[in-house]
Amino acid sequence: MRFNPTFSTTITADIQQTEQALQTALQQVSTGKRVNLPSDDPTASAALVQNLTQYANDDQYTTNADSALSQAQAADQALSQTVTLLNQAISLGTEGANSTTSAAQRQENATTVEGLLASVANQANATFSGVSLFGGTANGTVAFSPNGSGGYTYNGNSDVNYVAVGATLNVQTNVPGNQIFQQSGASALGSLQQLATALTSGTSAQIGAATTAVTSALNYVSQQHAIYGNSINQLTAQQTYLAQDQVTLTSQQQSLVGITTATAAENLAQAETQNSATLEAAAKVLPTTLLSYLPN
Repeated sequence: MRFNPTFSTTITADIQQTEQALQTALQQVSTGKRVNLPSDDPTASAALVQNLTQYANDDQYTTNADSALSQAQAADQALSQTVTLLNQAISLGTEGANSTTSAAQRQENATTVEGLLASVANQANATFSGVSLFGGTANGTVAFSPNGSGGYTYNGNSDVNYVAVGATLNVQTNVPGNQIFQQSGASALGSLQQLATALTSGTSAQIGAATTAVTSALNYVSQQHAIYGNSINQLTAQQTYLAQDQVTLTSQQQSLVGITTATAAENLAQAETQNSATLEAAAKVLPTTLLSYLPN
């Protein structure tokens, strides 16, 4: 009886194929994934690479948004406190402008306004993680410092920072302090200094004018405050979107390369059965010497 080498090659290929299927099934069971190598499903593997890239981008955008939100909330709190302080000053100025208010009471109010001015300056010098909230993009120095004549000098710059929290979404994270606290015609620091001076030595009309200036500053600070409110809303909404997008991406990953435990077990059982059947068939038709060269 002559041995057919072509037939032997065919059976050997069948054995190798079932052995490979068995190894793949074992790997599916152990990893819980249908695709463990790009060759298992090139199309799914390519889609997975894009999915993982987007997931990593979402991670970075989330980190950016978290940091920016904390900073914006700190600035928002500082401006909320500033609004409260300015309202207090307006009440004191309104009282001081009344012609029936005594000189002693006006002086007391002036002292209180000076304290409010110092408190507003403290809010203007607020920091977050060691960085000035209202110094523009200038670091390493306080935003405002006393100038020796009762006023304050701005030490920051007028630059604005934006943070990327999406592929096409950049959110403003700061407003320069000189724009908030020393705006021409609506200066919170300047109007408080003016009011303190008027309460100390001015007429009712001058106190009234200074109180009006503080009111203008209050309205302007409130407008700038709204910028932070808008940023906080954008960042919060983006955090929600990114979290949901990552849930979706995780689900897509499972759809692309995942496999259920039941399916993996079924695939393994089928692979084992097919492999055993192939080996049994080969044992009946191939010479023993040939089988001895096959992998165990």
